[in-house]
Amino acid sequence: MRKLTILLGLIMVTASLVRADDHITTRNMFDLKMVVETAISPDNQYIAYTVNVPRPFTHSAGTDYRELYVYDIERDEVIPFMTGNRRIFGIGWTPSGDAVTFRANLPDVPYLQVYAMSLRGGEPKALTQHTASVISYAFIDDETIAFTAVGEGDPMRQKFRSRGIEIEVYEEEWSHRNLYIWDIPGQRARQVTEGVTVFDFVLSPDGRTAAAAIAPRNLVDDSYMFKRIHLVDLQSGEINLIMENPGKLANMAFSPDGSKLAFRGASKLEDSVEGSLFVMDLDSIVGFEEVPNLVEGMELSVIHFAWLDDNGILYAAEESVDIVLSLQRLDEEERQILIEPETIVFRNFQVNQGLISMAANTWQHPNELFTFEVENGGLARHTTHNPWLEDVRLAQQRKLRYYARDGHDIEGVLLYPLNYEEGRRYPLIVYIHGGPEAAVQNGWVTSYGTWGQVAAARDYFVFMPNYRASSGRGVDFTMAGYGDLVGVEYDDVIDGIDHLIEEGYVDIDRVGIGGGSYGGYFSAWSATRHTDRFAAAVMFVGISNQVSKRNTTDIPWEDYYVHWGYWTHEDWQDVYSRSPVKYAHQSLTPTLILHGDADPRVHPSQGLEMYRALKLHGKAPVRLIWYQNEGHGNQRNVHRLDYVVRTMEWFDHYLRLDKPRDEKPEKFPESVINH
Repeated sequence: MRKLTILLGLIMVTASLVRADDHITTRNMFDLKMVVETAISPDNQYIAYTVNVPRPFTHSAGTDYRELYVYDIERDEVIPFMTGNRRIFGIGWTPSGDAVTFRANLPDVPYLQVYAMSLRGGEPKALTQHTASVISYAFIDDETIAFTAVGEGDPMRQKFRSRGIEIEVYEEEWSHRNLYIWDIPGQRARQVTEGVTVFDFVLSPDGRTAAAAIAPRNLVDDSYMFKRIHLVDLQSGEINLIMENPGKLANMAFSPDGSKLAFRGASKLEDSVEGSLFVMDLDSIVGFEEVPNLVEGMELSVIHFAWLDDNGILYAAEESVDIVLSLQRLDEEERQILIEPETIVFRNFQVNQGLISMAANTWQHPNELFTFEVENGGLARHTTHNPWLEDVRLAQQRKLRYYARDGHDIEGVLLYPLNYEEGRRYPLIVYIHGGPEAAVQNGWVTSYGTWGQVAAARDYFVFMPNYRASSGRGVDFTMAGYGDLVGVEYDDVIDGIDHLIEEGYVDIDRVGIGGGSYGGYFSAWSATRHTDRFAAAVMFVGISNQVSKRNTTDIPWEDYYVHWGYWTHEDWQDVYSRSPVKYAHQSLTPTLILHGDADPRVHPSQGLEMYRALKLHGKAPVRLIWYQNEGHGNQRNVHRLDYVVRTMEWFDHYLRLDKPRDEKPEKFPESVINH
């Protein structure tokens, strides 16, 4: 039976690769595998890592799989640990280093639990058997684990449901996310915190305390805006506030000697990006204003950091379209750049005894396992999970710099048509990233929601601007969009399009725009307020009416603090003036609207409002697609496939002169049905 399973698997893989043309298509992009997490063993001999594996369409619809591998550094060998229909998260190592650890929901124990799998092989062993899913964990020693999990819910709710009464008391049925200690030999949990929600924690080097990001409630808005840094005594449960940080807060880390705590967060309450890096002295705790920001005034946004030693912090930062790794000595003013711009793109990394591991990509391949040695600067790639890409032609990609109408330099990523010929003008797809507190890097930009090489293979220029309000250029750049939605930030996009037209690349009459969330908002704004500039638009989980959006989102405080600065009732006319529905009556742009019907961030009614306004008053085709049981973005493989095929066909229909024109593309794309 096992041989038959392997044979069928090989047939499926071969069939998938046979489908691949000499370029990236909507079909073979769902063959792309990519490294996600990495973790170095305590002795620096192994690196555990996970690989995202697209769920085959021959399986039932659902999310992708995530497999576990171990890389043997000395032998330069990859060892498959847990492959197949698995979903592995939160990898690490036992303190002794004899086993890989991870979170998974396996058949032997209910919920997501912490497992260990010996390097010598065998089956994974459940280290925890908690009564709820483990969200995050850290080892105190080989016999003790600190972890977070949601506490027990109201028993009345289950009683109601057992009687068929399906009700929810909105935003009142949450339970706190608690910190627990798990005794592995005794197989029992001890609750440490009560009455607060612990969104994140890190252990002190001596294992006696934890620095915890604590908020009053276990709600999304609290996780965005109301986390503050506390010290938790793991024995007594005593909680002390040590930093009244304003606004957003990201990860934290103790120095190796335990005397300092570094944390990444916003520079002020109104700052939408957790891009600043602070170091506080635990022996003399001071107010936030007195804590040094190691990157103050720099045109970058820190995305991850780790202590190298007691005097040095490594940090990765978005710097425009690049990712740069730096070392900052606490007793020195200048940083040392370790990985230069235009080298690799990565988000997280782990360091152990001077060895760094990360999942990194370039514009020529998705994430693979890389290492970097701090002492000698050696950068190495260790895996190739998509060998078929070597036989695929990729479109040229580069950083694009241009100047906005006020003279400010703006940067982004530009992909050329795969068969580009100098002197010829091409159709353009403008991809707008969400947030807006995010940035596009000049790495692998092809996914179900970003198109990238898929669109370039159809001979489009693809323009991905990092407009003002994006991250990666410092606080002032991000704050340019504060209280001025679709103001200067939108002008930056139009100015980039005009630059490409002036360079002779783009046909002014064949410009399309698309994106999700804030990118969907820009797309709706383009199809209405600036309809004369766009021949097609794709609005995904986007905003159409800022008045109703602000009253239906699950992050109203985040929206208020870091984007608007005032409430709707204080100036509703201005809020409505920045709403695409106000200008829907003048739309001449064919608009495709797609939205998850369970989206808590941008309520699905936003898609409906846009559709209804365009259907009643617009002068161009419009179509609304509901993705059932999807939230703020698609998770199921079949819905991701539908999205990329449907959006590409929409653009093809309205932007390419070589395509036959009906009023609208087919309702159910044949290429999805026959995939």
